[in-house]
Amino acid sequence: MPRKSANNYWIKFLGTAGARFVMIRQLRASGGLWLKSGEENILIDPGPGSIVRCAASRPKLDPTNLNAVILTHRHLDHSNDINVMIEAMTEGGFKKRGVVFAPADALGDDTVILKHAMGYVGKIETLEPGKTYQVGNFSFETTPRLRHPCETYGLKFMMDKTRVALLTDTEYSLELKNYFQCDCLIINVVFFEPRPGVQHLSFSDVKTIVKELAPKKVILTHFGMTMLKARPHELARSLSWETGISVEAARDGMTVVF
Repeated sequence: MPRKSANNYWIKFLGTAGARFVMIRQLRASGGLWLKSGEENILIDPGPGSIVRCAASRPKLDPTNLNAVILTHRHLDHSNDINVMIEAMTEGGFKKRGVVFAPADALGDDTVILKHAMGYVGKIETLEPGKTYQVGNFSFETTPRLRHPCETYGLKFMMDKTRVALLTDTEYSLELKNYFQCDCLIINVVFFEPRPGVQHLSFSDVKTIVKELAPKKVILTHFGMTMLKARPHELARSLSWETGISVEAARDGMTVVF
């Protein structure tokens, strides 16, 4: 079988907003991540405006081509558009297809997925710590549960020959260096300076993580107000100089090809 083109393996940042006020004001978009892995299309964390960002992408992204949606956790900046993306993936429910992956507390009594939308999906799978899941030829692994107010998991997967890890919302802990070994690390960094008692990463946490893990490439995203004011592109450039590792701040609509 011939090897697939590198253009079949990419990640598009439909949005880079983190925390409430950047999302509410749409200072950055909040659409999540779209992965193209061979023949599979996977959407991670469709926050507010995900369907709009798909239509605004150049070229446009057709959500009827989605094979799966993954929620790392239930918070609205990660899950708000889950129902409309299910509607799109299943063509209004007329084609029962696709898989939705979500933590148990996103699917319980206070579910983020409407009951009628649950019936549209081909399959709903509950995320558990340290488990591997399959979507066609694409597979991903969850990390142990992260430190966040709701049930939250990081993700690890292959994009062609590149090991990619998504370090989603969490507070810093020494154990993170055991969970996220990879070639390309995507980090949600909400704060410029630490805020004790608030379970999100700061830029100083990111410095520690990057030095501990030493991946080949780091992409910063999910910026809160203090990160935007501190100019994430300049911070990424300075961290690259400091560590010798390629560090980039994501932009809305940015595509990374593997």
